Amino acid sequence: MIITRTPLRISFFGGGTDYPAWYRNHRGAVLSMAIDKYIYISSRLLPPFFGYTHRIVYSKTEQINNINSIDHPSARETMRFLGCDKDNTGLEIHYSGDLPAMSGMGSSASFTVGLLNGLSAIKGEIKPKHQLAIEAIHIDQNMVKENVGSQDHTAAAFGGLNKIEFGGPEQISVNPVILPKNRLSYFQNHLLLFFTDFSRKASKVAKGWIKNTPKNEKELKVMLTMVDEGARILKNKNSNLDEFGKLLHEAWTIKKTLAPQITNDKIDAIYNEGRRGGALGGKLLGAGNGGFMLLFAKPEKHKAIKKRLQKLLCVPVGSDFLGSQIIYYSRPKED
Repeated sequence: MIITRTPLRISFFGGGTDYPAWYRNHRGAVLSMAIDKYIYISSRLLPPFFGYTHRIVYSKTEQINNINSIDHPSARETMRFLGCDKDNTGLEIHYSGDLPAMSGMGSSASFTVGLLNGLSAIKGEIKPKHQLAIEAIHIDQNMVKENVGSQDHTAAAFGGLNKIEFGGPEQISVNPVILPKNRLSYFQNHLLLFFTDFSRKASKVAKGWIKNTPKNEKELKVMLTMVDEGARILKNKNSNLDEFGKLLHEAWTIKKTLAPQITNDKIDAIYNEGRRGGALGGKLLGAGNGGFMLLFAKPEKHKAIKKRLQKLLCVPVGSDFLGSQIIYYSRPKED
């Protein structure tokens, strides 16, 4: 049995420029941070004693004999990518997560990365992080045919606080934003994560992003400059982190205009209430229209903000610097 632990992520700037529809023709980049909230996937070879070949457990349980019959798209295509449909090997896969799926934290990408990592290990291969990210991106974009960007898989595979660039021969380039321990801690202490209590299918929302990419060129180029500016603020020890929060507000103001389903009245009300409580800025994480709301505020303002948003669950958040990891490995006993 193999158990993988793969982080979820917070994206600060550059979302939308990580879609192939954009970075095939322009520079793409994001500033993001993998967080200490995870998905866990256990995988093992299934003994041949059951009335089915594969068993997959997530929000539902699938017991099937043919990979083509699997409903879960990422599980089906990851198994197909690794040739599990050709080697007659039965598999059992279990999924669990720290945060709800379809909530803007990159859980679907983390699932693909974690499953690919675990099943590759079962087949005797430990993939380097870059390869893990590229192959997971390929599975979701080209095999599952989801309308997803490339940043989530990269953050899940690598972990850390990074400026990630897209395009060129290597497709992705990960540049760590290295901060002194005290500044990283102070930065993290500005973050508030609230669950809006409603989820959505990211691929459906993102379809609007992709469709509008040509007419959003001006806005996306402005958002791209914020990636470099955000990284500069963080790395410059003399910069006031208030600048980062204000930049988040500016980015969210632009993002809301890019497609019709990114926000709604409930989301706007949550964000505005957070601002009244003292938040400098923030954004809805992921493609939009539901999930988690990130607010950025001085630590002394957090109590007032939480009081204003007391009906919402506030989730503590820190960093993950390891990326997708195999945290348990047990070899089957030989006869």
